Amino acid sequence: MNDGSVGFDVFASGFSIVLSIVVLSLAIVCIAGIWKVFTKAGQPGWACLIPVYNGIVTLRIAGRPIWWILLCLIPIVNLVVGIVVMLDIARSFGKGPGFGLGLAFLGFIFFPILGFGDDQYLGTANRG
Repeated sequence: MNDGSVGFDVFASGFSIVLSIVVLSLAIVCIAGIWKVFTKAGQPGWACLIPVYNGIVTLRIAGRPIWWILLCLIPIVNLVVGIVVMLDIARSFGKGPGFGLGLAFLGFIFFPILGFGDDQYLGTANRG
């Protein structure tokens, strides 16, 4: 056994552990942010943990019909639906389209900002 490969194995193991901790921490912060967004909107926070139900609750918060969950099964259409729903969620909290695009493409950053920030849920009536 070569001493160089042992050193690399130790480095790789340490790197894997650190990376795992970072990813787990990011996931926890993101889940907590989505949980807070759900509770701000008057929905149960635990709903963000249930795979299909969280999509239904997200549509409810965005003010879109529940049958849109079926559109999420169609390739390419699901991308458009996801962006539109995130734009609607941003609007429901009084945010602009830039923030909605942030929710769509960088949700792991923008959901905690929305959840832990001072923004209040304004409802879906303001969707024009």
